[in-house]
Amino acid sequence: MSLRLATFNVENLLTRFDYTGFRNQLRQDRVLQLFDVRNEEVYQQLEAARVVAATDDTRQMTALAIADADADIICLQEVDNMAALQAFEYGYLYRMVGNGYRQKYLIEGNDSRGIDVAVMMREETRDGQPIVLNDIKSHAMVTYGDFGLFNDELAELGLHAEDKIFKRDCLELHLHIGGVPFSLYVVHLKSMGPAREGVDGRHATMPIRRAETLAVRRIMEDRFGAGHTATKNFAICGDMNDYQEWIDVIGTRRTGYRFEPRMEEKESALDVFSHDGFAENIVSRREELDRWTLYHARGPQEQRLCQLDYIWLSPALARANATRAPDIVRSGQPFRTIFPPGQEVERYPRVGWDRPKASDHCPVVMTLDLI
Repeated sequence: MSLRLATFNVENLLTRFDYTGFRNQLRQDRVLQLFDVRNEEVYQQLEAARVVAATDDTRQMTALAIADADADIICLQEVDNMAALQAFEYGYLYRMVGNGYRQKYLIEGNDSRGIDVAVMMREETRDGQPIVLNDIKSHAMVTYGDFGLFNDELAELGLHAEDKIFKRDCLELHLHIGGVPFSLYVVHLKSMGPAREGVDGRHATMPIRRAETLAVRRIMEDRFGAGHTATKNFAICGDMNDYQEWIDVIGTRRTGYRFEPRMEEKESALDVFSHDGFAENIVSRREELDRWTLYHARGPQEQRLCQLDYIWLSPALARANATRAPDIVRSGQPFRTIFPPGQEVERYPRVGWDRPKASDHCPVVMTLDLI
């Protein structure tokens, strides 16, 4: 029996407009920065028109990427609310794939912008096995003190023991797929953010993500028993906002590019999952230049390809699928993304230099034999 599982950060699937750019230019879209708009009411009209005009192309591409993933269960990040998910699934995705994702789950989490994790599931797998949800639980309210995770590093960031661990949530689902138990943990870890007091954004926010990964592991060990997780069918999916390796992209459009892998990053919040074999990052089964899910650049002096989007499998499930590797859907990437040789794909219609696009993130999808 097989299950096709995917994760995808769909980026700002929103049902609302953000007008704060009128008073805060850092949040103002670059198009409106070209015009001298001094009246707030006019600004709001222009911003709403801009978003509406851009959204249709963007969401068609998002839907195409999900359709290409063709998953039975897909874990999503950056979804505004259930209304947004319902409207997107019916208005875009259903028109492309026909057999819709009728089971949808979202619980409001902690994100200050209101973007949440969600799960969409078919009623049956592609080979006709029923997908049944037995239990779902949010862990958005868990604090550092609840799990004994508060430490000096977090205190130095201005956090307190009573603060919530997850910056979004850890959504826990327990299912039966054709009668076989399967547990799913969906996360969107703390973003890297800007540099802080001379420390780059990734390392400055590392203690927060490390606490989040420790909390995910604690939740799972509380459920199955410490030392008893390895034999279970589980997957941890989501945008981890961290990596254990990356690829430096060196060069310019004029000079050409070369690609230098930087393997085994010295420190990562994801070490909590990997260091003792608690779970396997199945994307690591792909060739080292072909594991990336996101292109990041700060001008030609800093260009990277890295993996931010993960499916972590339990040891038992990884062994049962030892000969398989996941797919990464990259056709929705903007043209500014620099592909290593041999990885080029045909982009979706109307993809732009950096927008419209399906997302800066790529869906990761894996066909699993359940045991």
